[in-house]
Amino acid sequence: MKFLSREATVAKAGFNRWLVPPAAIAVHMCIGEVYGFSVFNVPLTQAGAGWTIPQVGWIYSISLFMLGMSAAVFGKWVERSGPRKTMLVSCLCFCGGLVISSIGVKLKLLWLLYIGYGFTGGIGLGLGYISPVSTLIKWFPDRPGMATGMAIMGFGGGALIGAPLGVKLMDYFKSSTSVGVSEAFMVMACLYAISMMFGALIVRVPPEGWKPEGWQPGKHVNSMITNANVAVDVAWKTPQFWCLWVVLCMNVSAGIGILGQASKMCSDMFGVSATVGGGFAGLLSIFNMGGRFVWSSISDTIGRKAVYCIYFLLGAILYCLVPWTQHTQNKTYFVMVTAVIITMYGGGFATIPAYLRDMFGTYQIGAIHGRLITAWSVAAILGPSLVNYISTSKIEAGVPKAEAYNSTMYVMAGLLIIGLIANLLVRPVHPKFHRVESP
Repeated sequence: MKFLSREATVAKAGFNRWLVPPAAIAVHMCIGEVYGFSVFNVPLTQAGAGWTIPQVGWIYSISLFMLGMSAAVFGKWVERSGPRKTMLVSCLCFCGGLVISSIGVKLKLLWLLYIGYGFTGGIGLGLGYISPVSTLIKWFPDRPGMATGMAIMGFGGGALIGAPLGVKLMDYFKSSTSVGVSEAFMVMACLYAISMMFGALIVRVPPEGWKPEGWQPGKHVNSMITNANVAVDVAWKTPQFWCLWVVLCMNVSAGIGILGQASKMCSDMFGVSATVGGGFAGLLSIFNMGGRFVWSSISDTIGRKAVYCIYFLLGAILYCLVPWTQHTQNKTYFVMVTAVIITMYGGGFATIPAYLRDMFGTYQIGAIHGRLITAWSVAAILGPSLVNYISTSKIEAGVPKAEAYNSTMYVMAGLLIIGLIANLLVRPVHPKFHRVESP
C-alpha cells in the first residue's frame, strides 16, 4: 500500500515534468471510450432482449452522471490519496464495469449494464478524470490552459480508438447467437486495464513548493487571474462557482447529445451504413481531442472568459446550420459544421479547470473541479435525453428519420445562449473568500 501512497509518487529532484502527460493520456484515452459508446446502441437493441434506443441511451447517461457525482464526492480523497492510488481504483471500477456489462449482455439483463457500465464504470470515469487534471495543473502553473488541454485531450480522443475498436471486435465475435457486444466489452476491459495500470505506475506529483525553473508567480495583467487560493468548501459558495457551473452545464448539454448519438444520427440523417456512422463518431473524436488542446492553449493568451464567448456565440450559429446541411444532404458541410462544434465542446472541457484555477488558485483545485463536474452529471441526463426523446417522438409522429434531429439543434443553440449569459456574469472572486496562508 505504501507504493500507492501520495508520498511514494513525489518526484525526485531533476524529474522531467513532460513525463507526466503520457501517464495522464494513458488513463484518459481509456476512460474516454465512453464517447464512442454510440456504436453499441443499435447492436444492443438487436441483442434479442427487446431493448429500445432510449433504454440503451440511459447506460451512457448514467455513466456520465456518475462521473460528475463521484468526482464531487471523492474530490478531497483524490487530493489526499494522490494520483497513483486514484488511477488504480479508477481502473478497477471502469474495467470492472465493462466486465459486469459483458455479463449483462450475455444474460440479457439491462439493469446489469446500468450497474456495470453506468454506475460502476461511471465512478471509474470520475476518479480517472480529475486526478490527472489536478496533477498536471500543479506541474504546469505557468501554462494551466495548455496543461489541462494535454490531460483532457486524451479523454476526448478515447472514441478515436474505442469506436473503431468496438466495431471491429463486434464484427469479429458476431455469430448466429451473439451480436458480439458481450465479447467486445470483455476484450476492451483487458486492454484498457493494461494501459491504465501503466499510467498509474509512471505518474508523479511535484514536491511541495516546486515551480518551473525561471518562472516566478507575479501580478497578472489579467484581473481574472489570482495568485490567492480558495478552499473547496468556500469556493462552491461563491457566485463565480455557480456561474461556471452553468457555463459548463450548457456547453456540455449541447455537445454531448450529438456525441452520444453520433453514429446513429449520421446514419439516420444521411442514410449511411453503421460502419460509416462509427467512422463519423471516430472522426468527431479527433476534433474533440484537438479542440481540447488548441482552444485551451489559446485561452492562455486571450483569457478564459473570451474563449468561452467564442464557444457560445459561434456554437449557437453552427447548431442552427445543422438542419440546413440535412435539408441539402450536404455531407461535407455537415461534417465540417459538427467538427467545429465538437472542437469547442472539447475545448470547453479543457478550459474549465484553468478557469477554476484563475478564480480559486491551485489549492484543492482537484476537489473544486470535482464539484463543478456535477454540471456534467446534469448535462449527461439533459443533453442525450433531449436528442433521444425528441427525435424518437418525431419519428413516431411520422417525421422522416432524416429530419427527426433538426428541431433539437435549435434547442441546443438556445442552451448555448444561456451559457453565454452566465459567462458574461463571471467576475474576480472577492478577497474575503481567499484562504489565509499559514505563516
